[in-house]
Order: sequence, then C-alpha cells, then structure tokens
Amino acid sequence: MPWQDQRTSTRPPHRIDEPIGYADADIPVHLLVDRDTSTVTVFSEPKDGRYQQVPSYPWGATVAIPRPVGITLHTGKLKEYAD
Repeated sequence: MPWQDQRTSTRPPHRIDEPIGYADADIPVHLLVDRDTSTVTVFSEPKDGRYQQVPSYPWGATVAIPRPVGITLHTGKLKEYAD
C-alpha cells in the first residue's frame, strides 16, 4: 500500500492499518482510544494477521485488558477529554 498523507486521506490509519499491522507482527494487545466515537477498543488474540477479539466499550466503562498486559482500565476520566 503506498504511503498517503494523513491530512488528505479519508481512511483513518489508526483504525484500519495499525490493527492489521500489529496483528501481523503478532502484537498480543492493541488498545485504541477513539475520540471520534468516545470508545475504547481492545484488539487481542492475533492470528493470521487479524485480531480475533475486538470488543469496544463506551467511555466510562471498566475495561479488562487481557494478558500479557493484564490490567483493568477505568475509562471514566476519558470523558473529560471529549470535545
């Protein structure tokens, strides 16, 4: 895929390209905090270049981040950063 200027691209690379690249590199957990949708998405269990688990949670939810991170994230403070 050729490089695209993010200022002119209509594809949001942090939502599409990064999870694919991270899964392909076998990164076990990828966390996306999305200000556009006020959600937190946890990508986990990479297999064959795709994440098998991709649950999303609204800001304010308590989110369990799977191992190897293995923490619980309280997302209530994220609401303070919404536009």
